[in-house]
Amino acid sequence: MISLLTNILLLGLAYANFWFIISLIAKRNDIADVAWGLGYVGLCIFLYFSGYRSDLNLLLYVLVTLWGGRLSLHIGIRNGKKKEDFRYSQWRKEWGSNFYWRSYLQVYILQVVLLLVVSIPIVVATQTSEISFTAFTWVGLALWLVGYYWQVVGDRQLNRFKKSKTDKEQVLQTGLWRYSRHPNYFGEIVMWWAIGVIVLPMSYGWIGLISPIVITYLLLYVSGVPMLERRYKGNAAFQKYKEKTPAVFPRLFHK
Repeated sequence: MISLLTNILLLGLAYANFWFIISLIAKRNDIADVAWGLGYVGLCIFLYFSGYRSDLNLLLYVLVTLWGGRLSLHIGIRNGKKKEDFRYSQWRKEWGSNFYWRSYLQVYILQVVLLLVVSIPIVVATQTSEISFTAFTWVGLALWLVGYYWQVVGDRQLNRFKKSKTDKEQVLQTGLWRYSRHPNYFGEIVMWWAIGVIVLPMSYGWIGLISPIVITYLLLYVSGVPMLERRYKGNAAFQKYKEKTPAVFPRLFHK
């Protein structure tokens, strides 16, 4: 176990250094958003070729790869059509002469640390001899499919809206966006709680709950909702939307 964790930490450091160099070449830090999902895919590939191939391991690799691969592709296509994301460009201005070392530590190193924390249930699953599926497996898989649907459909609806809107003050309030202001975040939270459920009956599986707790906290209070909604300050349409629509967890029944 110690050898495995050491190898994962070393790979994580190399991964952070690689994407930091790419960001310097591309002159944009939002490349880190693409690296986020791909990091999980890379970890799953590493664990697979390291010999951790029980049925439950393979299920987790497939689920995490589907999530991470799709998310990185989606963000890569989206970001490739526009300038650096406003959150990162704002940091570029605020950090000034400290930009390079703060980018390295606060974007790339911190991202890998969070990636490794969120990956805990995947690593925990490699340490169990349990290979049969349980009720937890099927409940978790059902939850994951709901979360995946919510995120994929939410992203597609937002893409269509952005292409068709005629006024920059317009706010998407139809489809899944009628039920919450960030249905894609809701989908991501559900997927990681689902993975926590799948791992729960394993030895020390309860440790895996750290992952969805961290993801939920980050999206609700740190890098998700708060940072994204700052750009809507002064937007009357969004403020009205905000008053009647919950941030992440959907209200399915409207008056």
